Amino acid sequence: MPDAEVLLDAEGPAAPPRANGELAFDAPWERRLFGVTMALCQRVFSYADFRERLMVRVGEAPTRPYWRSWAAALEDALADTCALDPGVIEARHQEFLARPHGHDH
Repeated sequence: MPDAEVLLDAEGPAAPPRANGELAFDAPWERRLFGVTMALCQRVFSYADFRERLMVRVGEAPTRPYWRSWAAALEDALADTCALDPGVIEARHQEFLARPHGHDH
């Protein structure tokens, strides 16, 4: 069930990176990914369900950049809730990979 209000973990394997107490993003796509995920946690799946997927993704590749694990967990949540077909996700992924370097939208 989606959450009416999402409270992020402050510590632990699913805790987002922080700098001076604020969420830390190194690129615009990371901030957008976070925002989309939080909106989906209020409408499509719960943050608790997403967090479980995130912990699995972080655990399977601890050296992978955090926001890449977050993106993989979001894909899992969307596929598992049938909100988005995995084939559609892969097609969009390939479209984005084909864009010129430096295009961040």
